Amino acid sequence: MAEARRITVPAEARGQRLDQFVASQLEGVSRSRVQLLMEQGGVRVDGAREKPSQKLRGNETITITGEPHPAPLRAEAEDIPLEVVFEDAHLAVVNKPAGMMVHAGAGASEDARNRGTLVNALLYRFKKLSQTGGELRPGIVHRLDKETSGLMVVAKNDRTHLALGEMFASRQVKKTYVALVQGKVERARGTIAAAIGRDPVRRTRMTARPTENARAAVSHYEVVRRLETRFGRFTLVKVRIETGRTHQIRVHMASIGHPVMGDTLYGGAGQLTDQAAAQLGRRGTEPERLRLGRNFLHAARLEFWHPATGKMLELEAELPLELRAFLERLEAAPAEGGRKPGK
Repeated sequence: MAEARRITVPAEARGQRLDQFVASQLEGVSRSRVQLLMEQGGVRVDGAREKPSQKLRGNETITITGEPHPAPLRAEAEDIPLEVVFEDAHLAVVNKPAGMMVHAGAGASEDARNRGTLVNALLYRFKKLSQTGGELRPGIVHRLDKETSGLMVVAKNDRTHLALGEMFASRQVKKTYVALVQGKVERARGTIAAAIGRDPVRRTRMTARPTENARAAVSHYEVVRRLETRFGRFTLVKVRIETGRTHQIRVHMASIGHPVMGDTLYGGAGQLTDQAAAQLGRRGTEPERLRLGRNFLHAARLEFWHPATGKMLELEAELPLELRAFLERLEAAPAEGGRKPGK
């Protein structure tokens, strides 16, 4: 723990946001890092905790007791259950569960930042992986979002890693996802070709609106079935992506008015309410609610030529239990006078 540091707010800083001022006083420390430090109680104004948006008056004493510079991220072998779908001397394909970060990243504590990752599980299981991606990402050729489950290819040596990287870059790897999106998708199939870039306002989001850093992205979707339920309308789709942009399917489906169920970052619902019961408004009767707790998005199928053997690999991972159960709950609650789910 770093020693406490005290800063007296000068008069000219009056009206400035607290987090902005503190970041300006700490060399090489971002505003987001200051906000994290404040959440942990490491920043106090005249002895009291304040919000990052608190406006300064001037002459306050700010005390910083946390460590503004976080310790370096690291990858370390960790005994975590891992479902291996395919493995040989060159590569492995694993079924990543939702809620697992691929590699070390942001977090409020050292454990949250470094532990419980897919990389840690891979190091424990396989011992030796490719180093092409660096020390934090051994074996990682491509990624899945934290709340997305499904198939990922892992390289065991640098030669395989480079070959797989070229295959992904040249769109030789076929990746198919299953998603439950909100609303009724009218067209049986379609293609979304919209460049994706970092949202200039909300930096945690990507956007399909034109931005300076946007990169080409193409997604093809096909309706599996449509659901008319007491909780609303939904469509189960298969989505094949040609490119692998950050949040690609989530951004593309939201851009056509059909966000992925559970994806609150892009407009999806975190919780559903029985609309029929809510409309009745019976006193003392609480309408049924459904909550998923993750995005309904699963990397279900991978197809690619093995870079060493030349054999075509066609690998699948069925929907995880929590997604199957959620889908069954919806299918068991058809809308009043509605038909059973179908095409």
